[in-house]
Amino acid sequence: MNTLIAIIGLGVLCLLFEIFNLRKAIVPITIIGLLGVLGLTISEFNSTESYYNNMIVVSKFSSTFSSLFVVLTIFLVALSHNFYEKHQSKISDYIAIKIFLLAGAVAMVSFGNLSMFFLGIEVLSIALYVLAASDRMNLKSNEAGMKYFLMGSFASGIILFGICLIYGAMGTFDVTEISELSQSAELPIWFPIGIVLVTIGMLFKVAAVPFHFWAPDVYEGSPTMTTTLMSTLAKVVAMATLYKLLSVMNADISEPFKIVVVIISMASMTVGNIMALRQTNVKRMLAFSGISHAGFMLMTLLNLSTSAGSLLYYASAYSLAGIAAFSVILYVCKNRDNEDIVNFHGLDKTNPLLAAILTAALLSMAGIPIFAGFFAKLVLFNATIQAGYLALIIVAVVNSIISVGYYFKLILAMYTKVPNEERKATPFVIYAVAVIAIVLNIALGLFPSLLLDLLA
Repeated sequence: MNTLIAIIGLGVLCLLFEIFNLRKAIVPITIIGLLGVLGLTISEFNSTESYYNNMIVVSKFSSTFSSLFVVLTIFLVALSHNFYEKHQSKISDYIAIKIFLLAGAVAMVSFGNLSMFFLGIEVLSIALYVLAASDRMNLKSNEAGMKYFLMGSFASGIILFGICLIYGAMGTFDVTEISELSQSAELPIWFPIGIVLVTIGMLFKVAAVPFHFWAPDVYEGSPTMTTTLMSTLAKVVAMATLYKLLSVMNADISEPFKIVVVIISMASMTVGNIMALRQTNVKRMLAFSGISHAGFMLMTLLNLSTSAGSLLYYASAYSLAGIAAFSVILYVCKNRDNEDIVNFHGLDKTNPLLAAILTAALLSMAGIPIFAGFFAKLVLFNATIQAGYLALIIVAVVNSIISVGYYFKLILAMYTKVPNEERKATPFVIYAVAVIAIVLNIALGLFPSLLLDLLA
């Protein structure tokens, strides 16, 4: 609870900086504030408390995922100064929206009541709608914002309808009481229907097949900074929330439910990877890649009692690689009309360090050792085999091999093509964020127990 209050206070402070004309201090002070919030969150690792009639529940699960969200937000805020340098008059708005989005993310993994769960979703979603359409003079950004708003509104409506059905069946919004009542032998039919509707809405937020159609267009049309946020922070928040939601309501007891999860996981991995092979735009390619990774993370839903650590590890590995990759994309594609692969031709000759970082990030996403992405998939595969889903593992391994194709398409463009033009000087913050993110990714690959043991 203290973490959530601190984040909201920091967001308000960002807005006040605009009033006092302290725009240049917004980014460094926000980062310092987020580091303080991170320390506060870590201090709550071993505490289990509830606040406001169980509206907010602080647990090891909420604290660990909240810490990941804060770390990702620090990276995103650090990149914002360079990205929004032409919009310095509005930077306080952009930063404040990201901080309030973080507040929604923390609420989504800390809820003890379905009303707080829905409130967190809406805070996060509205922030994303605004950021997707924030480049007002760009038609693609306007289209992305409108498409995301319309589709997201439908998904939110489905979630809310599902919550209403759960309330009608159980007579309460409190997830602890719902969990206890769900042990009953005779459950009202509205309860499983409500669970299905809420799950469908969350699968949209995760961009899993067949609820993925919005993702490529929204990722491509949104400002690259917003795409970075959606691809990393927003995706892992939605996945962690779906995991917690199903865990606290004992939704894993149904075998038909697990079969549906297996089918959606297979479809997400396969459709995401096959479509990514055809892309020439890097943002669209990573959008389909994200759909594939959502399929991998959905495998954790097959064993809700023991997979929290696996989900935390996979989400951390994926999001850190995503931050590193998008840091390079922000540099290469700045002031360009598109993010096509041709822009990356010969990057190793003009900026070998960024080329190496992007290569490492892509190799991690592909699941190549020594990066954390390899060990994250290994942990998931091992747990899924033990659960008895060998066919799913075979599909996952095949898809991991397919993914190498489009990741190496970008890598080969950097190392085998001739540069199109001389590149501008690289801001220090790009180097700092990209290097730190990929070093953390490698560290997690070498020492996976750092995260796996947190939620064991």
